[in-house]
Amino acid sequence: MKIAIIGIGSVGSAVATSVANTGLAHEIVLFDRDGIRARAAAEDLGHAAAFSYDIKITAVNTYRAIRGSDIVIIAAGANQKPGQTRTDLLHANAAVISDIVPRVMANVDSKTVRLIIVTNPLDVMVMLAQRISKLPPSRVIGTGTMLDSARLRTILSRQLSVSTQSINAYVLGEHGDSSMIVWSSACVGGVDLASFCRQTKISLPQTTRRTIEHRVHNAAYEIIQGRGATWDGIAGAVADLVRCIVNDERRILTVSTVDGIGDRSLAMSLPRIVGRTGVVATLTPRMDSPESASLRRSARIIRKNFDLL
Repeated sequence: MKIAIIGIGSVGSAVATSVANTGLAHEIVLFDRDGIRARAAAEDLGHAAAFSYDIKITAVNTYRAIRGSDIVIIAAGANQKPGQTRTDLLHANAAVISDIVPRVMANVDSKTVRLIIVTNPLDVMVMLAQRISKLPPSRVIGTGTMLDSARLRTILSRQLSVSTQSINAYVLGEHGDSSMIVWSSACVGGVDLASFCRQTKISLPQTTRRTIEHRVHNAAYEIIQGRGATWDGIAGAVADLVRCIVNDERRILTVSTVDGIGDRSLAMSLPRIVGRTGVVATLTPRMDSPESASLRRSARIIRKNFDLL
């Protein structure tokens, strides 16, 4: 499995490390227009590989070197700075995606390649990359709300004193400020959340749920304020998505991909079955009326931002 990573900044470097640590790639190509940075990252990661998996790691600044890549991860673009929202990056990163995707497509097999998009604002960049690449929507996949959902499960696991692995709870919609939590479908160990709380005598009132929602929505801003950027969480999400594709695991992940046709097409995160060919199916969780309205509102915001381009 040959995997190319485009953009070796703080996020791209973390993604490279996490993907290498899966042991699923026989070759990782690091592309950055800054050749010195790419070579330094490849050298450092190569040294680390001596302690884990034997992987060929190369640094390049020409797209010809990504030929033969089975998966291309696009992590290039401006990152959020303190005080910025993901949407603030819209036009700058649209220009980046518009430049990168045609160059990538000129050097990969369009019949099999899968694109993973990490660049923000994520859902709009997925729509743009799919439109430019002309690939089937199932093979242009954004990490979506995988990280948001992981943050939710982490917070809930602490609140409920159970492992995150036992919690099924999703954040859907935009990977951004309009994302929403589907409380109606949340369950712990196959037991719906309300029943779990009754059986364990744990209180999870609306005020606590609102606090959890606030923490999920603001987690990235707090991390950016404290360390300048987020990279470990998203790198873990990318590695998990790569693992799901390479191993054809057909797990359900809240990734973002384009649904619909023409002007009605839209990318946002929903529970999706992911396997070797990309997104296999999209699922619709049980939602109450306010949750459905929140999801529609999130969709309108994504569409509005895409239309700004």
